Amino acid sequence: MTIKTTWQTKHFSALSLNQLYDVLKLRVDVFVVEQTCFYPDLDGDQGLLDRHPQTIHLLGYQAEQLVAYLRILPKGQNYSNNVSIGRVVTAPQARGCGLGNELMTQGVALCLQEFPNESIKISAQQHLKVYYQKHGFTQVSEMYLEDDIPHIAMIRE
Repeated sequence: MTIKTTWQTKHFSALSLNQLYDVLKLRVDVFVVEQTCFYPDLDGDQGLLDRHPQTIHLLGYQAEQLVAYLRILPKGQNYSNNVSIGRVVTAPQARGCGLGNELMTQGVALCLQEFPNESIKISAQQHLKVYYQKHGFTQVSEMYLEDDIPHIAMIRE
């Protein structure tokens, strides 16, 4: 049985304290603990990437539990000439049922709606290249290390 996912789109100022806590916990649980990658998740100058007024947080809930998340940064924040999708994450218990594809589909659609005619750039873990290609992204860099994990830059025009 597939559990229905409900999606919420929020700017930082509209996140409740519980939503913010859930987002940060999911990101830390996966990116820091599961992937054993110790880095400052609250990035930018004092966490300003998360708090930028045009940053969009996409939250996916199943049975009132946050199970999927990504954030969209406007042009000029992560990349000078591109909108960016990042912090793409699904909770371990929700994997294997297509939720990641649904998350990326929602994220790309949101970018096209909020930032029309802008290309989208991502820093993708190299082993996920084919996954992102299925969502219209093309590799535009050689492999580089980000937090000791092989990554590639990809763009969706």
